[in-house]
Amino acid sequence: MNPHHPCQKEGALQAEQLFSAPEIDPLQLRGRENIADFIDQVFARSGFNGRLLAEAAQLYSQMLKENVTIGLTIAGAMTPIGMSGVVNSLIEAGFVDFIISTGANLYHDLHRPYNCPMVQGNAVLDDNDLAEAGVARIYDVFIGEDETLMATDKIILKNLGKLKFDAPFSTAALHQKLGEAVLQSAQHPERSLLATAAKHKVPIYTSSPGDSSIGMNLVVPYILDQPVPLNPILDVIESSAIVRDADKNGVIILGGGSPKNFYLQTQPTLHQILQDRSKGGHDYFIQLTVDAPHWGGLSGATPKEARSWGKIKDAHKDNVVVYSCTSISFPLLAQYVLIRNQPRPPRRLYERVPEMVTELMSIARGNRELLDQYRHLYQK
Repeated sequence: MNPHHPCQKEGALQAEQLFSAPEIDPLQLRGRENIADFIDQVFARSGFNGRLLAEAAQLYSQMLKENVTIGLTIAGAMTPIGMSGVVNSLIEAGFVDFIISTGANLYHDLHRPYNCPMVQGNAVLDDNDLAEAGVARIYDVFIGEDETLMATDKIILKNLGKLKFDAPFSTAALHQKLGEAVLQSAQHPERSLLATAAKHKVPIYTSSPGDSSIGMNLVVPYILDQPVPLNPILDVIESSAIVRDADKNGVIILGGGSPKNFYLQTQPTLHQILQDRSKGGHDYFIQLTVDAPHWGGLSGATPKEARSWGKIKDAHKDNVVVYSCTSISFPLLAQYVLIRNQPRPPRRLYERVPEMVTELMSIARGNRELLDQYRHLYQK
């Protein structure tokens, strides 16, 4: 035996151990299964990404049965294809406690409550013709430039004009105010995840606030000498404070990108930057993606790699990546947990953010080891 070979070690698995798992039999369909039963009785007894989706659904249910603070990260074009409604159902059930989203998803979420249309289009039409007709395309979704995009811009600016700013604030505060405005002024606020999150005090952060039409619209008050004092560093502090305060942390990641990394970086913010050893990595990790690590698109953050950064607690346990289109896997995942679990009382974390930040800052400012390293760099 080569003592340095990773596959040759004491206690290596024996054939009888390997074949003690359930057998894979021909799958039985009766034509009357609900989604949760279908996932448990078909996908869970199969292989490949069907089985991974079942593992993710069952893991999400496990998170809900424990005292886990659940984050949801949203990348890709989810709200244009109607996923606001799926997120709303999870928020209303208490199955999502805070959200990190691209600004684009939040911008497109603002169309429907004000009856600004997005329609099923066609992915093969000539985009020169679409541009001439004033139609923007997101794959097979059509959005009108005047009746939807510019109309939504005016709605955002009208609501921003009503806000009073006493001090710099986070994107969660901005989105809470926008969501409250939707609740008060929109014809159909129930069609907006911003409104639903505001109603249930679910904080929503945007990891790159300038990278969307919401951020683009903030240029207007700036040129009118009424700049909106948005401070994205407060997002880093607040999201880290939420994670620090939790008994356990778990995440549902739609796609990947910046929202995914922004959630995962809360752990290194605590242990690497603030030298706070209270957490040690996220407890649960579920990702729905079509990317693969060898192309670089997963940003060095598969669960195994994320463990090496201290972003999750274990490289093998309590994490699942489903390599499947999120437009298919996310509604199935959500419907499973809605069927299998009783609603949880909403945590209303937005109301608690100030006290969680106060606690985080108090601990950091009392960390003599941290202060001794850096105080001399910032002495006036």
